[in-house]
Amino acid sequence: MPPAPEDAAAARPVRLAHPGRGASRRRRAEILRVDHAGEYAAVHIYRAQKAVFEGRAGKEAIAADMGEMQGQEAVHLARFEALLNAERVRPTILTPVWRLAALGLGAGTALLGEKAAHACTEAVESVIEEHYADQISELEDRDPALAAELTVFRDEELAHHDHAVDHGSRDAPGYRLLSAVIKAGCRAAIKVSERV
Repeated sequence: MPPAPEDAAAARPVRLAHPGRGASRRRRAEILRVDHAGEYAAVHIYRAQKAVFEGRAGKEAIAADMGEMQGQEAVHLARFEALLNAERVRPTILTPVWRLAALGLGAGTALLGEKAAHACTEAVESVIEEHYADQISELEDRDPALAAELTVFRDEELAHHDHAVDHGSRDAPGYRLLSAVIKAGCRAAIKVSERV
């Protein structure tokens, strides 16, 4: 027996575009806005972590790691900034809030140590990977060029995630709680940034 309509909607992994005139344009604007916000925050998380580690003896390797990841996120951010400008889509009005939150998260986890910084990376990148995967699934038929770009970005986010796991993220003090809080914050930021 086929599922009831409400059950089918609840089981749908990807939110569909809003119906009506201009729905595709509105949805594309939401995607660009939220992805720009996420990459903006990622740049600032890694920037703060790098700054904390650069000031400590014996932390050159992790400072370099954070700098490399920051550089990759900056490439993603630049692409979304170009798309926002080209398509006249405004960024989220919460950009200053996300900047402060990202700097606080990056500095705070780095001050807790290398494993906590890696736990932050793992948590953030796992949410971002899921988010990109949903968008790619939604866009692959309607906008294959953007879906292809998001696939490249998702693969780089996965590499950051795997690097964090390989470097002891799950051994961080209070890992489960830290990871859960960061993931919840990321998911909330995604929902809000699509809209405002």
